[in-house]
Amino acid sequence: MFVGILKIEIFIPYARSLKEKRQVLKKVIDSLRNKYPVSVAEVDKMDLWQKGVIGVSLVSGDRRFLESLLDKIVLFVETNFDCNVVDTDKEIISW
Repeated sequence: MFVGILKIEIFIPYARSLKEKRQVLKKVIDSLRNKYPVSVAEVDKMDLWQKGVIGVSLVSGDRRFLESLLDKIVLFVETNFDCNVVDTDKEIISW
């Protein structure tokens, strides 16, 4: 069994309040939950207006599937939302 963990740091240049930032993060999180079989949550930088960190995790018996899906998730966030992906960190743990 393998556990895939992904951290996506995003920048929302037009956000002028925590409310605007959370609207974008909610859209990203809800879309990821609906499109992919993953667990998703905001995990860091919760008090900053323009930055956010989203954590994604999933479990599979196939390491290549996890790697592929985590890469697709990053691409999905980069291309479908009004924010910039600043940094990503991906880890796959053998359990």
